[in-house]
Amino acid sequence: MKFSKLSQLFLVSAFGLILATLLTACQLVSIDIVYVADSAGTSAGSAGQIQTFAADAGSGALRTAEPIVSSGGTLPVAMAVTSDETNLYVANQGNKTVVHFTIAGSGVLTQKDVVTLAAAPVSIAVNSAGTYLYVISGTTSGTLTEYALSSGTIGSATATIPLVVPGYATDTILPTGVAALATNAAVYVTAVDKSAYNPGGVTTSNANPGWIFGFSVGSGGALTVTSGSPYQSGVKPSALATDPTSRFVYVTDYASNDLIGYTVQSSNVLNFMVNGPFKTGDEPSAITIDPRGIYIYVANSLDNSVSAYSIALPTGTPSTVVNATSSSGNGTDTQPVSIVVDPALGRYVYTANYLGNSASGFKLNPNTGALETNQATPYPTSANPTAIIAIPHGNHALQTVTP
Repeated sequence: MKFSKLSQLFLVSAFGLILATLLTACQLVSIDIVYVADSAGTSAGSAGQIQTFAADAGSGALRTAEPIVSSGGTLPVAMAVTSDETNLYVANQGNKTVVHFTIAGSGVLTQKDVVTLAAAPVSIAVNSAGTYLYVISGTTSGTLTEYALSSGTIGSATATIPLVVPGYATDTILPTGVAALATNAAVYVTAVDKSAYNPGGVTTSNANPGWIFGFSVGSGGALTVTSGSPYQSGVKPSALATDPTSRFVYVTDYASNDLIGYTVQSSNVLNFMVNGPFKTGDEPSAITIDPRGIYIYVANSLDNSVSAYSIALPTGTPSTVVNATSSSGNGTDTQPVSIVVDPALGRYVYTANYLGNSASGFKLNPNTGALETNQATPYPTSANPTAIIAIPHGNHALQTVTP
């Protein structure tokens, strides 16, 4: 049986359409853009950089999405993004800078402005309104600096506050983490009194070693110390996170392997949660809360694991999530130091592994909070990744992860 040229053309066109449809169906669809800050080499002076990955909607697997860009300095240690996902900030310890990047719809980063600090930055945070950038800095004395933001651009410093423990004015206070309430009403800073806690060295103070400083944010960004601040916070607080409803603050204690919980009272005062502190893995170094505000994840840097907790409402008490898929816990690559939950769907968790030169990925069970190892994890990065952060990519229903 012979076909006319028109019939042959029709068959070829139909076959091409079917093939194109199949190829399109096989393409990976990304739900998040994941940024990893790391060093390009292994030496202390190696240039900093930011790598861009896309998270697959179906598996959570990471793949390279855009070319690597310079972090604008050396030894990047922290990143933050505005709530509208259009601006990213990176803190570089090596040259004491905080660098601002704009984020294109595709995830491409473009460097814009830079501020240079008097001391090396340790951590940064942006309030949910996108109006203030908070920077903690100092390796011999701690300082909180608040910068005004205008359409993402870093403006002048609106407040600069030395971190001092009352009664111990000469103690060396080293900041470790900073976070702002989602209501924009307050900002909190964790810090260690090195004069009172100095393993392998000499101590010169009998003060409590761990603290969390609280500041209410007023008109024009004015910062006022909250009543009772600073609050005791274990031995060596290493990181902190606030929940999406601004009712709870959680702090990891690196030295005691604990998670410390606080409730936010009127005037942004903090009170210890009952039944705390709560156990973590060894040397917890980073913490994140899922976008719905019902699960907490802690990266444990010494035993290379992630601890998972559910938040009991309305008290905020964290309860350990039992992972039925793994008797050995949620293992990562070597030395996880930063952790994030994907903001688009709240279904994946990623860690930056400093000594593993990689990012580890987990699938989050939205009904239980349990984690399951992602496909092909860990994902290679450049040397010594120190920070990981994510933004939604594409048209995704964020209301599914809104408290």
